Amino acid sequence: MQFKSLFALLSALALSSASPLRPTVTPTLPTTGSGTQLDGPGTATLKHILVGHGIQNYTCSAAGATAASIGALAVVWDITDLYPGTSPSSLPADAFNRLTSRVLRTTSMPLNLAADGSGGADVTSPFPAPADLKIEGIPSPVKFLGHHFFDATNTPTFDLSGANDGELFKGKRDAGIPAPSDADKGEDPATGAVDWLRLSDKGTSVGVSLVYRVLTAGGNPEACTDAGQNQSIPYTAQYWVYSN
Repeated sequence: MQFKSLFALLSALALSSASPLRPTVTPTLPTTGSGTQLDGPGTATLKHILVGHGIQNYTCSAAGATAASIGALAVVWDITDLYPGTSPSSLPADAFNRLTSRVLRTTSMPLNLAADGSGGADVTSPFPAPADLKIEGIPSPVKFLGHHFFDATNTPTFDLSGANDGELFKGKRDAGIPAPSDADKGEDPATGAVDWLRLSDKGTSVGVSLVYRVLTAGGNPEACTDAGQNQSIPYTAQYWVYSN
């Protein structure tokens, strides 16, 4: 009887040790470390952490004017499993926070660029065929999840066609705060990191209620030198995607 009990106990321990460890860390939305912060997601549930790489587009009304934003184009990939402490693929915290810099500086622009050499995207076909992203220092490619763009009504849109349930987000800007002073300013040009943003659903989204743009690298405009001047500035960012 004692032998059977001992055998049962050892068997249970063996099964327990063979089972995968459950994540013990809940991802926490990044903060800039000081000053005003973006309002949190409340009771909304985190669905994805994405890294986006693309261009911020601007236009100039006159020489010396501040360039006005006219949207953005980016490809986004799922990096949720790289969040520290949540999976066998997890990165150390510092490496995770520096992913946007690594992607900006070590991967190619994932857009079909215009033939005129302006740095802008091809107007009729800005996005190449979907593909996972290989990031330097990370063994496995990260999964393609979709595209970020502004639609015909200038609404920020995330078409997450790579998600299992085909999520779509059409949002409006709730708030923005400056990126930290030590954020990656970008390269060619090193104009500074774009603001962090909180975007909420305009009422037509599917499966997504909130999107945050955080840990930005690059993307701010250059000085305007002429009326009608257009600019396309490379950037990367993390996008945290939530649903109610």
